[in-house]
Amino acid sequence: MSDLDQSFAFLCEADRLKSVQRASVLMDLSRPENSAEHSWHVALYGMVFGISDRAIRMLLLHDLVEIDTGDHPIHLQHDTPAIEAAEAAAARRLFGMLAQGAGHADLWSEFEQAATPDARMAKRMDHVQPIMQVLCAPDPLPDHLQIVRDNMASGRAARLRQEWPQIMQAADALLVGQPVTGELGQRLRFLAEADRLKSVYRASRLCDSSRRENSAEHSWHLALYALIMAAHADPRVDISRVIRMLILHDLVEIDTGDVPLHSANGQAHHSADQMAAESAAATRIFGLLPDAQAVEFRALWEEFEAAATPDALFAKSLDRAQPVMQNLAADGGTWAEFNVTYPQLQQRVGRQIARGAPDLWRWLDQRAQRWFTQNAH
Repeated sequence: MSDLDQSFAFLCEADRLKSVQRASVLMDLSRPENSAEHSWHVALYGMVFGISDRAIRMLLLHDLVEIDTGDHPIHLQHDTPAIEAAEAAAARRLFGMLAQGAGHADLWSEFEQAATPDARMAKRMDHVQPIMQVLCAPDPLPDHLQIVRDNMASGRAARLRQEWPQIMQAADALLVGQPVTGELGQRLRFLAEADRLKSVYRASRLCDSSRRENSAEHSWHLALYALIMAAHADPRVDISRVIRMLILHDLVEIDTGDVPLHSANGQAHHSADQMAAESAAATRIFGLLPDAQAVEFRALWEEFEAAATPDALFAKSLDRAQPVMQNLAADGGTWAEFNVTYPQLQQRVGRQIARGAPDLWRWLDQRAQRWFTQNAH
């Protein structure tokens, strides 16, 4: 197998994390959260609270083992040594799919051991997000509130009284119905608003065709694509900036929804009306943050949209490549649904991918041509 064969196989396997349910629920209580969108949200927490690029990479990888082991809710009793052994075996299997998987496995292991500053910061994000998922919800479930109280008093979050007292003071205030003010309150309101991206559904289906993908788990998957496909980027590309772009890139869809690339015969996507709506959404959503951070995040989003820098070109290429891989895995997916032809795929998708990631398009194009040839009407 070539490097790209292995990388795409790994990324298709990673798609299964979108079907691993957690005990946590979305803030609107509509359904359980899954581990892929949780990983995206925790990475966004990391961006907002200023953790390192290395720690963000840990968060993209940290729950992949749950593809094999499932999630283990903190409020239930578990056989910890057995879970650790099962997760280690899952890490060996998953990262073993990659020729260069040892480095990713080491990063996952470092996160688990929580012995380095980066790993400890990543763990803080992973442990705070479920707390705020409950406390910032409009109408949290009583049993979830009790789990949060127990977690803060004697569970894994208790250590944060010393490690991150400001966030625990905010949690204490929210528990008694008091607002959190200042820049911390702004950041928490932005992160709570971001939870709504988990309810924005795209035309693309999961690789197993079981349902449509949502924009939060899509954003996680794309950031993982950037991490895994880094060797195929232009040498000028800063992969850490690409990852941050992709974590942010679809937040505007909270207001605008997703516009399928192939809908309306390819005419609806990126119309003048859509672009104006997305700009207004960016103003509102990033405007929830403290001023300096709002400017920083908005600039990164605008750079992605303009697709004029090496970083943005590679990010845009991945944003087009991931749905192609999903359609190949799902026996046509949206191509069949929207009656897409191979020339249309080349024009709408292939050119964009080839601009920033020609190696990826050559690999995908061979397989796409085969599918269209076999499914010609």
